[in-house]
Amino acid sequence: MTPLAPLTLTLALLAPAAAQAQASTPAAYDAATAQAWGANDNGMRAYTFVLLKTGPKRMPDGPGRDEMFKGHFANIARLAKEGLLVYAGPLDGVDGWRGLFIFATADPDVARRAVATDPVVIEGEMVAELHKHYGSAALMGVTAQHERLVKPKP
Repeated sequence: MTPLAPLTLTLALLAPAAAQAQASTPAAYDAATAQAWGANDNGMRAYTFVLLKTGPKRMPDGPGRDEMFKGHFANIARLAKEGLLVYAGPLDGVDGWRGLFIFATADPDVARRAVATDPVVIEGEMVAELHKHYGSAALMGVTAQHERLVKPKP
């Protein structure tokens, strides 16, 4: 064994522990972001959670359905750009659960009016169930981070 072998072995054994400790060290408090995102002292804020469920009127396959969903995605993009919609995504369809929205408002009426602009709701393809939600204010940064992950199309 070389004289450096015990040191090398010790460093190799300690490296994962040091990396874990570094990873769990909290970041410095960012007062400006906390204020901009509406965070309380615990980094939390109120939202409105919307569960989209299968509605009473399934639109038949074809150009009308395609246009409805094209409008649905355009509406999602518009609401996100306005800063009202902070998260959206599809669900697996089990029990009629089709998708979800999380709106940056504690006021369900504001979220209800926004949902009412969506073509899938207007056409009866889906219905919306609204709930008050309390969660991390960091969710307000999802849209900006997501945009950094979308690979540009050639």
